[in-house]
Amino acid sequence: MDSVVTRFAPSPTGRLHVGNIRAALHNWLFARQQGGRFLLRLDDTDAARSTEAFAVAIREDVAWLGLAADGEARQSERFALYERRFEELRAAGRVYPAYETAQELDLKRKILAGRGLPPIYDRAALALSDAERAALEAEGRRPHWRFRLDHDAPIEWHDLIRGEQHLDPRLQSDPVVRREDGTWLYMLPSVIDDIDMGVTHIVRGEDHVTNAGLQLQMFAALGAPAPVFAHEALLVGSEGKLSKRLGSLGTDAFREEGIEPLALAALLARIGTSDPVEPVTDLGPLIAGLDFARFGRAPARFDLDELKALNARTIHLLPFGDVSHRLPEGMDEAMWLALRPNLTTIAEAADWLPVLAGTIAPPEIDEADRAYLAAAAEAAGAIDWSADPWHALTTRLKEATGRKGRALFLPLRRALTGHDHGPDMAALLPLIGRDRAIARLSA
Repeated sequence: MDSVVTRFAPSPTGRLHVGNIRAALHNWLFARQQGGRFLLRLDDTDAARSTEAFAVAIREDVAWLGLAADGEARQSERFALYERRFEELRAAGRVYPAYETAQELDLKRKILAGRGLPPIYDRAALALSDAERAALEAEGRRPHWRFRLDHDAPIEWHDLIRGEQHLDPRLQSDPVVRREDGTWLYMLPSVIDDIDMGVTHIVRGEDHVTNAGLQLQMFAALGAPAPVFAHEALLVGSEGKLSKRLGSLGTDAFREEGIEPLALAALLARIGTSDPVEPVTDLGPLIAGLDFARFGRAPARFDLDELKALNARTIHLLPFGDVSHRLPEGMDEAMWLALRPNLTTIAEAADWLPVLAGTIAPPEIDEADRAYLAAAAEAAGAIDWSADPWHALTTRLKEATGRKGRALFLPLRRALTGHDHGPDMAALLPLIGRDRAIARLSA
């Protein structure tokens, strides 16, 4: 399947949120798995809301996630193409002008609802004569344009996640594809772009299932094969519905939380599937493991606490070479390996550099521990530092003082690091070093 082409098509009207990120990830993973291409398309036909700042932010977000695009397009640069294909549909009678105002359409829907009928557009505009249309335009009305569905062609397709799908076009309103002011709505330009860009597969949320059925007729009307769809279940929070806060979380928020892109990718690649969520050190296992047949129909639960736990597990696997450029100056590989098992974010490593290679403020020491620490300082000067100084020190102190457990270890940790908790002291003490350790114990 070397001809596979997927696309991610966000609108630059805001930052990417967690649902966008999941769709981008699955499109990218599938393209890479199949040896195909992944395209970034900015759907910026809404000039009033689209901004260059958001376009830049989306590119940065996609790059941060590691989802390199093989090409980019902007809808705002493709209006001539849309105009040309629109004229083809108009000549074929597949788009038509409609003149109802928003208020008139709303009234029609309310009347139908009051009668217990589905709020389907009645196609009244198709019955207008040329004279009636001219009269409406003389009044100052400008038409919006609808795509005329073929009621005699049942809509059926196979969805990679949802299986066999059916949509009765007679139960759908002819979708509006162009506004009165000539601007475009989402449906038709997206189809035209997918045809022009050679898109073969589209992965997106299940809220687009009905759109897919309508767009299939647009592909057919334009004489093009339709892409294969995969509509994935929407995300929900740990309590059911995805809260507004979780739903709006974007890469900027994840970065502020210290979330690694690999952790976010590992979670979003697997939630909603029958596969376990596991930490990875690169995207390779996620590419190899993607299988839409393993995606469930039930909503996928997105849990921020689960992401944070996975983030810590991810960090615990990262080699020094992958993080060295993000560590404070002076932190070497030995320090990273000592700190890594205890970190929940990489930024926390900076807090430990003074402990390992600088000075710390003398901590508060209980009076009962002062003599014990003086003895520890003396013992630290006598042990062999070439092998395992921590166990040598604690073994000698245990034999000399009779202390054990918390009473043996905590005063030492507190005096040597300034903290009551942290990485394994057997790993830290050799890095702190003999002279620094004796000075801190003596202090």
